[in-house]
Amino acid sequence: MRDVSAPERRYVITFGCPDRTGIIARISGFLAEHGGWIVEAAYHTDPDTGWFFTRQVVRADSLPFEVDVLREKFGVVAESLSAESNWQVSDTGERKRVVILVSKEGHCLYDLLGRVAAGELDVEISAVIANHPDLGDITRAHGIPFHHVAFAERKAEAFDEVRKLVAEHDPHAVVLARFMQILPADLCADWSGRVLNIHHSFLPSFIGARPYHQAYARGVKLVGATCHYVTADLDAGPIIEQDVIRVDHGDSIADMVRKGRDIEKVTLARGLRWHLESRVLVHGNRTVVF
Repeated sequence: MRDVSAPERRYVITFGCPDRTGIIARISGFLAEHGGWIVEAAYHTDPDTGWFFTRQVVRADSLPFEVDVLREKFGVVAESLSAESNWQVSDTGERKRVVILVSKEGHCLYDLLGRVAAGELDVEISAVIANHPDLGDITRAHGIPFHHVAFAERKAEAFDEVRKLVAEHDPHAVVLARFMQILPADLCADWSGRVLNIHHSFLPSFIGARPYHQAYARGVKLVGATCHYVTADLDAGPIIEQDVIRVDHGDSIADMVRKGRDIEKVTLARGLRWHLESRVLVHGNRTVVF
């Protein structure tokens, strides 16, 4: 008897190409030709760029081949529609791996550890890497390897060490969970499309350090958080998710930081989930989130 509690294995196709007639027919025709059973389909056309985006979810057991063959065969379809490299096929049967980078502040790490422990976020946290030792005990308590990499006066060597540690796990996502270091441009390029940051501000306002202090000085009535992909341009990568919470004239900077932390945790968790579920398509510096 089939275990109804077990999630059904699915293949997820995400796809972007120049818009034109016949794209949906081409994709659905390809899947139908091989018996593919589509269980979800989403579409978006951007009139400003003339670009078409889609996310298709197919039952894995409806196709006569495994995901590697699907990628090979779908590559012909993608090429015929001028998608270039702007497409991917993922397998929900492959448990996603995540490496988290932190400093001293632990609220985002605590939240992600709790979600994984509760089964709410079905990912493998392969390792936590930190430039301070403070969060080692909580990480190890969850049975996760913790690596302390000292950065003081040796940033280049430290980032080389971080690169090697991350490469050992080949993660689907590298999460900067309040990692208070700026990634060098070569790492941004190497990890392009899979390194996520939570910025404690509603970007593009108040970029850089101490955004709550900047917000307090400006007298804002809303503070927020932004989950975005990391690029070499500081706090300017494609935005995945944002959220806000109301503050008022009676709130101190400490009050704003406390409220902001709640929003940071939720925003990061949402953005990471959507990334791992292949719901985020990047085009230029903008995203489509299905």
